[in-house]
Amino acid sequence: MKIDETVINARIYKIQEYLKILKELKLERRENFLTDYRIHGLAERYLHLTIECVLDIGNHLISRLEYEKPETYQEILLILGKNSIIPKEFAKKIAKMAGFRNILIHNYLEINERLVFEYLQNNLSDFEDFNKYIIEYLKRLK
Repeated sequence: MKIDETVINARIYKIQEYLKILKELKLERRENFLTDYRIHGLAERYLHLTIECVLDIGNHLISRLEYEKPETYQEILLILGKNSIIPKEFAKKIAKMAGFRNILIHNYLEINERLVFEYLQNNLSDFEDFNKYIIEYLKRLK
């Protein structure tokens, strides 16, 4: 089946859009971030949406290219690495974002604002790198 670049590009655009918001939130002072539920709530939501876009892109590529079906969200990213869509080492690194997604979705009673703050401070470049690798991959196909 053919890759639908419209589907991928829409999610790449959304990642870029969400990153603008997340970068603003990243500038908040730690104390503000940890005590203002609106700030950390926004960060949680936009991190979740951004991770979902990454996973959607991965799922679309895996499905259309008829690669092995992932059993977990982490496997989506590892399969992309295994098949040279993104670098293998990068895939291993960002596979952890699927675990972070699961914390945001399933362990919502235990979300630690400090964990969200640290993720925001240390991992936004992963989304930019992911977009870059996907765009490069699409160019290689042409």
